[in-house]
Amino acid sequence: MKRAVSVSLGSSSRNKHVIVNFKGQEISLKRIGTDGDVPAAQRLFAELDGKVDVLSVGGVDLYLYLDDRKYPLYAALKLVKDVHQTPVVDGSGLKHTLERRVFELAAPQLGGIPHFRTAFVPMAVDRVGLAQAVVAIADEVIFGDFMFGLGLPIALKGMRALRRALRLMLPLVSHFPMRLIFYGGSGAEHEPRFLRYWQNAELIAGDFLFMRKYMPEDLRGKTIITNTTTAENVELLRARGVKLLITTTPRYEGRSFGTNMMEAALIAYAGLGRVLTHAELNGLIDELELRPTVERLNP
Repeated sequence: MKRAVSVSLGSSSRNKHVIVNFKGQEISLKRIGTDGDVPAAQRLFAELDGKVDVLSVGGVDLYLYLDDRKYPLYAALKLVKDVHQTPVVDGSGLKHTLERRVFELAAPQLGGIPHFRTAFVPMAVDRVGLAQAVVAIADEVIFGDFMFGLGLPIALKGMRALRRALRLMLPLVSHFPMRLIFYGGSGAEHEPRFLRYWQNAELIAGDFLFMRKYMPEDLRGKTIITNTTTAENVELLRARGVKLLITTTPRYEGRSFGTNMMEAALIAYAGLGRVLTHAELNGLIDELELRPTVERLNP
């Protein structure tokens, strides 16, 4: 059996181990959270190198991307400095393939490609593929990167404004310390901020734990696109009135894994011993019929 392991800086309370079957091939998927303990994560990566088929980094990205530019996050790269044999991914490959295609892939479950008047993406810097997908189906999109990333009350309207902002931000973000690039909570923290942008949006898209911290209590009638949700997280969204929940990755035993874990699963299945190209990932998404999970939570 092939093994893919995600070592995450996130909470150990969200750990999960499942075995998935891809066309008759069983693959063990295991998430290990280290509760923000960077040295512990470094040790785990070093210990697992050469002993599993694929490793993935959770809770933080190794690189950020804008168009054809690649920006290393130097603090995060230190986590995997002692990995020399096993391929390592951070999920960015699926963020630029699976998430970019989320509405296309979910269309059969949604009855077609949806359209929204207003959308809000609280943080798009690490999910440009998802941002592009949202822009394609919404009349107006607000990005909150300055608001939530830098604490500045500046809403970025549309993809052009986001690209301009990221061109300024990313060279600086590359050198940020870990405390600024890792959101280390369990998702139980709640500090609602910039509420009018959440309330005005029909569609809200982004990382679940990040949204969980800042979103309002009332989300009646909203459509949420996110990832890495547990059964408990789904019930929380139901209680807040969310109408439709789309998780970009499939759900296994009540849990949707992050793009980093699912990208590792695809690399393990491919068996090439290396990171896959975007074209290869798109091919496997189609071959294995990986589809987002669509759940109608409220009428």
